[in-house]
Amino acid sequence: MAGNNSIALPTGNGSAYQVLRNGATAGSLEYADKIVSGTAQASTSGTSIDFTGIPSWVKRVTVMFNGVSTSGASIKLVQLGISSGVTSTGYNATGTSFPNGSSPANTSNTSGFVIYSGAAADVISGQLIITTLGSNIWVASGVMKNATNFTLLSAGDLTLSGTLDRVRITTANGTDTFDAGSINILYE
Repeated sequence: MAGNNSIALPTGNGSAYQVLRNGATAGSLEYADKIVSGTAQASTSGTSIDFTGIPSWVKRVTVMFNGVSTSGASIKLVQLGISSGVTSTGYNATGTSFPNGSSPANTSNTSGFVIYSGAAADVISGQLIITTLGSNIWVASGVMKNATNFTLLSAGDLTLSGTLDRVRITTANGTDTFDAGSINILYE
């Protein structure tokens, strides 16, 4: 190490379970949460649920579903976005439903990461994890279940045209409304 260097620690103690990290200005240190939780949103109305304000340093987003249902049979989609809006094209995504004792059903989609279920009465719980490879390339994988104990798998990739700052949960037809459950995100 050449030269003299110094590190200025933040003036407070931070909170329990926080870590010390490089701040927004290179060389400045700050306390930060290891994993940041969004605010859970009731998925009981509307055609989409949005989480905005995701910081530019985020490398992984986990979307969590708890008892989520919609008014129709359209597949659910998780879409990513940048400051100019949500991206609804360019996804290379698949979803599979594994019913008990039956052959799996598959679907693919270019409008969002797929949460595949085939009936309006399906109630979904589980998570979709979305991670960056760098250069605005994002990959997703998830495991969920519906109320009839089908296992739902999801996977895909997307290259965004800018820095991720939002996530939207909607349906492929854009008209089915949410009618049960809650959705939240974690980011880190």
